Amino acid sequence: MKVLVTGGAGFIGSHTVDALVKNGYEVAVVDNLSNGRKENINKDAKFYEIDVESEKLKRVFESERPDMAIHLAAQISLRKSVENPMFDARQNILGSINLLQCCKEFEVDKIVYASSVAVYGEPKYLPVDEKHATKPASPYGLSKLAAEEYIKLYHRMRGLDYVILRYANVYGPRQMSDGEAGVVAIFTDRMLHNKPPVVFGDGEQTRDFVYVEDVALANLLALKNGKNKVFNIGSGKETSVNDVFGKIRNILGINIRSIRAEPKQEIRRIYISNEKAVKELGWNPKTNIDDGLKKTVAWFKERQF
Repeated sequence: MKVLVTGGAGFIGSHTVDALVKNGYEVAVVDNLSNGRKENINKDAKFYEIDVESEKLKRVFESERPDMAIHLAAQISLRKSVENPMFDARQNILGSINLLQCCKEFEVDKIVYASSVAVYGEPKYLPVDEKHATKPASPYGLSKLAAEEYIKLYHRMRGLDYVILRYANVYGPRQMSDGEAGVVAIFTDRMLHNKPPVVFGDGEQTRDFVYVEDVALANLLALKNGKNKVFNIGSGKETSVNDVFGKIRNILGINIRSIRAEPKQEIRRIYISNEKAVKELGWNPKTNIDDGLKKTVAWFKERQF
């Protein structure tokens, strides 16, 4: 069984490729290396350095003839999506359509799409489940939702099976601390360099943090389970920014204070229900926040030396 993974050199993508290879799949990786890194790519995967919206993608499908696709390539910066919504749309909407056209032409059986809880916008209730209304609060969230709808349309029109996974805040090894990185990567990197992390507002804003290897497992399970459905992928727990800071500080065993900055316009609280994924995908997050942070900090420390 051959799987094509877009964004397979990136943070989540490379862990997904590792899981696929470990489980006996043949893997082809498509990545433009704008966020991904060549050293992340599993040596047993075939690599193509191209943009997902490029016409060259068709040649990859002609050569590889994948049975299934996992679509992780994306413009991931909420800030950039606001500054340049055209670029965001080209990457996340047009790139997805290009992939769907290739899937249709080369008779791919199924696509697994990496979406985001950003499609929900400001929560009306907690935990947020898959029945919650979708009302994105950013171009990024809207582009993710648009790609979801195109995938559903291709299923209705072309019979392409799918699973859509709405990720919560993914963290773990290989997440870079530059660019639009997550708070875990940014805090860890700064504290390892004896720099105080910046906390916006009072730090009591909460997020649902899910470990990257658990997300890779969800991608793997979605290839076989959950036909033509949408699933939330998260821990089902909320953790504040202050708690993340305190936990990382304790792991490092250092005495450092955070810098307080003006609050950003952002969602105050969000965490998701993962019950549907547990029941129908057979997925369960194995790594709690404390163990996940220890593994993440250990990886960052190894990179320093």
